[in-house]
Amino acid sequence: MSTLPLVGLKVLEIGHYIAAPFCTRILADLGAEVIKLEPPGGDPFRGWGAAKDGHSVWFSIHGRNKLSVELDLKRDRDVLLRLAARADVLVENLRAGQLERLKIGPDVLHATNPRLVIARISGYGQNGPYRDKPAFGAIGEAMGGLRHLTGHPSGSSDLPPPRCGVSISDDLAGLYAAIGLLSAVWQRDAMGTGRGRVIDVNLVDSVFSLMEGMLPEYAMDERIRQPAGAALPTAAPTNTYPCADGRWLCIAGNSDLIFARLMVVIGRPELATNAAFATNGLRCANRDALDAAIGAWTRRLPAKQAEALLEGAEVPCSRLFDIADCAADSHFLARKAVQAVDDPLIGQTLHPGPAIRLDGERPEDVVRWTGPAVGAHTEHVLHTLLGLPRLAG
Repeated sequence: MSTLPLVGLKVLEIGHYIAAPFCTRILADLGAEVIKLEPPGGDPFRGWGAAKDGHSVWFSIHGRNKLSVELDLKRDRDVLLRLAARADVLVENLRAGQLERLKIGPDVLHATNPRLVIARISGYGQNGPYRDKPAFGAIGEAMGGLRHLTGHPSGSSDLPPPRCGVSISDDLAGLYAAIGLLSAVWQRDAMGTGRGRVIDVNLVDSVFSLMEGMLPEYAMDERIRQPAGAALPTAAPTNTYPCADGRWLCIAGNSDLIFARLMVVIGRPELATNAAFATNGLRCANRDALDAAIGAWTRRLPAKQAEALLEGAEVPCSRLFDIADCAADSHFLARKAVQAVDDPLIGQTLHPGPAIRLDGERPEDVVRWTGPAVGAHTEHVLHTLLGLPRLAG
């Protein structure tokens, strides 16, 4: 028996693309039984990204540790209700109100199973004037305030503000849904209410929650934080600098002691005692001069060499890793954050290890199986777990 903390928790996923499946992947990695209901033909996400032998390599991770059941929700409503009756949790990210249109809304689900915790993930939430508007992750970034901040500093570029590179809105919403539903399960079971609840999570609120102190700053004097590029507006020197080999090096010399060590490494020790840079506030005010001095040094060295010199002086820094760097890095490999996995559909591949580490659990044991074929577990779930009769022939 595994000692993973969610062993025995039964999760039903009505998810597609990213947010709900990301939530349930976290739960599955922590030991929960996750039954993923896929429409005929499978989750549309199976058609995203690179493919090998006709199978999405992304889905190897996206569907790992889950049982796949192919089910038409319109036609097989009774089967869904049977599955909901045995579940602890249901996670869905259909468009707001879609469960109700399918006649399987929370009232129907709770009539079947009053203990069921239902996590609903949508673009704008289950109420409000924007409830019925369509949304994807990019919209969450845009309206939640993040895309404004990832833009270029004023006057530096005519290019549009870039996205952060991953589906951060969906991932954040999935994380919040996992936190919310586990809180509701705790209240139901440990606090003894015995009652299921409905959790309302959306993409926009999830991004907006990360806006730090910007809302009270605006309330104070209508201050609006503007894009700062790679620099950290509240600490200096903290920026990303070009190196001789075309790579970039992120350096964080935030504290007075680290700043002094950094100036020694770059051959400018006199700056550490210069009154213009005596405090973090003064360094922020004179950021351009500091960045010019640091950049002049990094431009003379390959990123890896500059990184090694700074690490020797205990200055926080890192090259900007691409995925090849991550896959080969000794720290990632030692912690099994990158691990080789045999996927029956696509062969040998690499998976990320768990972000949550539990004592007594080996991270390489978390990937119990890779994302399965569409409906790979339909017969097992319907006939073995639910006890439904097999059709003749």
